[in-house]
Amino acid sequence: MTATAPTRQSARSSGASDEQLILRCLDNDPQAWSALIDKYKNLIYSIPITLGMHQDAGDIFQTVCLTLLSKLSQLRKHRALAKWLMQTCYHECLRHQQTSNRHSKLKSAGHDQLHSEDIQEQILVQLEDEQTLREAVSEMPARCARMIQMLFFETPSRSYAEVADELGLAQGSIGFVRSRCLARLKQHLQAKGF
Repeated sequence: MTATAPTRQSARSSGASDEQLILRCLDNDPQAWSALIDKYKNLIYSIPITLGMHQDAGDIFQTVCLTLLSKLSQLRKHRALAKWLMQTCYHECLRHQQTSNRHSKLKSAGHDQLHSEDIQEQILVQLEDEQTLREAVSEMPARCARMIQMLFFETPSRSYAEVADELGLAQGSIGFVRSRCLARLKQHLQAKGF
């Protein structure tokens, strides 16, 4: 864990909204910037990965973060940050694909298909759903959030023995705790209209 990780965790767990984080970023608060990037890094990375641009994901991530930094003061609706990031990242993927010397084919869609509004809308809806899920998991109690991440977000997923060891639980209780955490997550998502 890095020295800034506890700070990021506290900023995220304090319930800081995007609007609050953006205002703090505009006031040159580096901890708010770290919290904002930490909150949306998976969303940003997921777009090039979804499009099959695995090798370019890091470059695209950096470009999107730099674009966010330079355009942050121009955002009209701070609550729409996730959607703005998805669209910016998607367009950066298109630009990167067009200017790439490798001219690699995207796995999930052909180059022409990426320009289709239907395909773009489907991808953006899927990414928005994924971000809603990530945010819901991050708002859960720490033990539940970590268990869900280990069992469902990591590849390969962890064994019950590893999860029990890391969380300090009896291996036989993992199934029960997992069920409770998933039920809590479902209720949380339903409350958000998901």
